[in-house]
Amino acid sequence: MVSITQYNLDKIEQLLLDLGYKVRYEKGNFKTGACVIQNTKVIVVNKFSNLEIKINSLIQLLREFEVTKDMLDEKQWTFYKTLTKKD
Repeated sequence: MVSITQYNLDKIEQLLLDLGYKVRYEKGNFKTGACVIQNTKVIVVNKFSNLEIKINSLIQLLREFEVTKDMLDEKQWTFYKTLTKKD
C-alpha cells in the first residue's frame, strides 16, 4: 500500500499523464471517476475530497485500465505494479 502523501499523489498524477490521461480537479457533489470526452482521456477528481480518497480513487481507476509494460518506462512500470497489486 502506498503512503498517503502529496508526493505520492503527484507521482500517480504523472503516471496517469504518461498513460495519456488528464487529471482535473473540479468542485461538485460527485465521486471521483474517469470519463472520455471527445476521445480525450480525462479523469475528474472532486477537489473537496481528502488526500486519502483522491489517492485511493486514482489507484482504483488505474486497476481498471489496461496497461502494458511497453506503455511506461521501467521506473513508472515498477510504481504502477506497486499501486495495482492486490492486498
